[in-house]
Amino acid sequence: MSSGDLLNIHPTELKFPFELNKQSSCSLQLTNKSDQYVAFKVKTTNPKKYCVRPNTGIVSPGTTCDVTVTMQAQNEAPPDMHSKDKFLLQSVAAPNGAIAKEITAELFNKEAGKVVEEFKFRVVFIPANPPSPVPEGSEEGNSPRASGLDNGNQNSVLFDAVSVSCGFRSSIPKAVARSSEEPKEESSEVIPFTFEVFNHMLNALSMISKLTEEKTSAIQQTQKLRQELLLIPSSISLCEIDLLMCTLVLFLP
Repeated sequence: MSSGDLLNIHPTELKFPFELNKQSSCSLQLTNKSDQYVAFKVKTTNPKKYCVRPNTGIVSPGTTCDVTVTMQAQNEAPPDMHSKDKFLLQSVAAPNGAIAKEITAELFNKEAGKVVEEFKFRVVFIPANPPSPVPEGSEEGNSPRASGLDNGNQNSVLFDAVSVSCGFRSSIPKAVARSSEEPKEESSEVIPFTFEVFNHMLNALSMISKLTEEKTSAIQQTQKLRQELLLIPSSISLCEIDLLMCTLVLFLP
């Protein structure tokens, strides 16, 4: 927990369960430990990637305000699951009875005699479905805690006002829908191509070839007989020749 003169803030890191193509959220609890109304504002180094609800607000004395930070869906994991994004929370004493609509950017300007508390948070990615629980103490012991009231390095990191709208226009292409058609099963009635089938095919082809040859031979014999009959003396009429040819054809094998 980070603590200043105005607010107690928990946790000190923004831990997002990371899963590709899915949004994730985490929350901050701001507790006003003073007897004054406190105004706060949240900024980040990557405002296009996050939204905060509320990103500005008033915490009345002795109360707690929950702030939800949402990270839009990511289409690729960062190297070593390490994020360079940072957040800055500014808090300042506000007039008694102040409401969120009265908060202006000028309220957080640093001026003589005005105390503006600042808390910086780093972003930590954790597995969405961790294989086993890890003691929280071991993580905090190995990671630097967010420092409050750190004004010396104010200019080293640029923080921008973060959006309160979570209507992200994601650049991630929609996953291509799988085809609903399942591969059809092969018919169980298909006859396998065996040697026996192949042998029947050869016999059929041989029979067709033999019949074709016999037909061709019969046609040739008929033409030959017709030519021979034409050489017979003209006393035999053409009708008789045709009749004789028909008779011979009937007796051909």
